[in-house]
Amino acid sequence: MENLIQYSSNMVSAVDLKFKRYLWDKINWDNRLIVITGARGVGKTTLLLQYIRENFPRKAGEALYISMDDLYFARNSLVTFAGEFVKRGGKVLFLDEVHKYKNWSQELKSSYDYFPELKIVATGSSALDIYKGKADLSRRAMVYSLNGLSFREFIAFKYKTPFPVLSLDEMLQHPSDVIQSVLREIKPIKLFEEYIQWGYYPFFTEGIQEYHIRIRQIINHVLDVDLPSVENIDFNAVHHLRTLMSIISEITPFKPNILKLSRQVGISRETLLRYLYLMERADLLLLLKSGTRGISRMNKPDKVYLNNPNLLYALKQQMANTGNIRETFFFNQLNEGHTVNYVPSGDFLIDDVYTFEVGGKNKQQKQIEGITNAYIAADNIEHPHHNRVPLWLFGFLY
Repeated sequence: MENLIQYSSNMVSAVDLKFKRYLWDKINWDNRLIVITGARGVGKTTLLLQYIRENFPRKAGEALYISMDDLYFARNSLVTFAGEFVKRGGKVLFLDEVHKYKNWSQELKSSYDYFPELKIVATGSSALDIYKGKADLSRRAMVYSLNGLSFREFIAFKYKTPFPVLSLDEMLQHPSDVIQSVLREIKPIKLFEEYIQWGYYPFFTEGIQEYHIRIRQIINHVLDVDLPSVENIDFNAVHHLRTLMSIISEITPFKPNILKLSRQVGISRETLLRYLYLMERADLLLLLKSGTRGISRMNKPDKVYLNNPNLLYALKQQMANTGNIRETFFFNQLNEGHTVNYVPSGDFLIDDVYTFEVGGKNKQQKQIEGITNAYIAADNIEHPHHNRVPLWLFGFLY
């Protein structure tokens, strides 16, 4: 245990407190069991370390950060460790990458039940499903999901220029007021071009040259390690997932022909649909569905996108299609905090209220003509005009 305490102390002392993710203020840190899920590389570990450093600056023994893939847990159980921690005066355990621990759900439940004075904050893969573990944690855990950096966060993180989060309603009703304050500080179109290529994952600070290589490594790690650790899938399934990811990266966004795609991959229709929804949960894909179809995973999605524009550049590099990039950005940013559905006229239906067509600065109105509450999210413009709103502004929603 002493080695784990020292490791925790070293990690906490090294973390920077200058920039905090949007989720920081949304989490109710008073809950006894908190689970934070999210894609690899979006900043879950940093979030834990920042909270410890800010709230336990001189109480190292009360809060402890642990990575659950530490070799210590190959021979020691989490429940036993939690008991020893409590005996030593420990109050809050921060468990990183909990999905790497074989019996994670049962032992989280047991630790919660056995030690009522102990708080637990755990992070895991975005594919983690607390409702499917051996123990039902749904009544005990508060679950939060951490997305990658929004465009607003990217500006604050890289250029030290903070802006407030905007609601969709105020953005659509009073866009000029908001935009003027932004234009006084930055050139949003220039920064937006940076963001869509390498601004979604905070590790861009470690080097732009290697950024897309690291994204491809993350994709491989998710397919090879994370998904098998949270789902009952074998080597053949991983191979099929990799084949599917390769095919999808070449043709997104697309309206899937499930039968044709299943034949290309060599799996059944049911298995293909399961894999698509699993890859969506793992933050590799975005699946656009009609709101009238319900949430059954036996229903095929209407369109398939990669999760964010940076994935497009990492997998397609110079071949990334501009229209694809625009739609992927819009879907990704609105997917946090809003309901995004397929709509026959236009590109997206938001919260069953607003219809959006996404395009360039000269995008025409014909796809949304006659539709109430319809807007164009237009790229390469700074100012709004009638129902035309700058595309980059939708990056200020979280």
